[in-house]
Amino acid sequence: MDIPICIGQTLLLMLFAPLVSGIIKKIKNNLRMRIGASVFQPYYNLAKLFAKEEVVSHNASWIFRVTPFIVLASSISALLLVPAFVSRISLNSMGDLLLIVFVLALGRFFLALAGLDTGSAFGGMGSSREMFISSLIEPVAVMSIFVVSLNAHSTNPQIISSMPVVAFSSIIAATSLFFVIIAETSRIPVDNQETHLELTMVHEAMVLEYSGRSLALIEIASYIKQIVFFSLIASVIFPWGISSGISIDSLLISIGAYCMKITILCVFISVLEVSAAKMRLFRVVDFASIAFVLSVLGVIISSMGR
Repeated sequence: MDIPICIGQTLLLMLFAPLVSGIIKKIKNNLRMRIGASVFQPYYNLAKLFAKEEVVSHNASWIFRVTPFIVLASSISALLLVPAFVSRISLNSMGDLLLIVFVLALGRFFLALAGLDTGSAFGGMGSSREMFISSLIEPVAVMSIFVVSLNAHSTNPQIISSMPVVAFSSIIAATSLFFVIIAETSRIPVDNQETHLELTMVHEAMVLEYSGRSLALIEIASYIKQIVFFSLIASVIFPWGISSGISIDSLLISIGAYCMKITILCVFISVLEVSAAKMRLFRVVDFASIAFVLSVLGVIISSMGR
């Protein structure tokens, strides 16, 4: 019974993932006193990309062609390990929170290779910047996971999400993980999803050579990766409302609580993106340093039993 629930939860989150980006863009436009596009615009964009012809560079090798599928597969694999509505799912025993970080790193590695594969100057620049940022952010993600793991005495997301009380150190870990979300989802002040200026592109530079179906797969993978990190905060660190059973009433309450927490995260991110300016590339070191110091502080407080 657990496996069908896990698959159903994953499919529902995959369907819901583009809507999260649409909600964030809608909130940002409202904060800027603009109407903006519909919250369903990401779905329209994906449909348009799937209908377009795909153009592949003559210099591209097999790495360029298989990367969209590897990136999508890594994002879905990470999503399968994250509890969202139900804490007790069978796939939790197949991997822990650290595996989620490593699986997503696999997709990033191939995406960076694909940016270099075509010989494009922009692609190489984007790959270099992506690896530079990931080398700063991944230790923060691991340390944040280490904090909640110390509190639960386990790295299993099922055990962590079943804790009755959220410790103060877990709140600090959630704050540092919020910094990770900003960097991993290419948002201001680290990156800007809405720009195509060659001097500021990071993620967009790596996928500049993709088009059609391949670009659609990469976009879907980025939406899923975003919902994975959102779920780590909403359902693992703050598991209020998450169901431990499979009854209809508990599932409906869990889905409502999850949607409320995701909406709150969307508001926080939207306010930050509207109020902050994009920082220079090498200032990202300061950004990551603050997040790392917070995660280390969380470890110290967790060791003190708080």
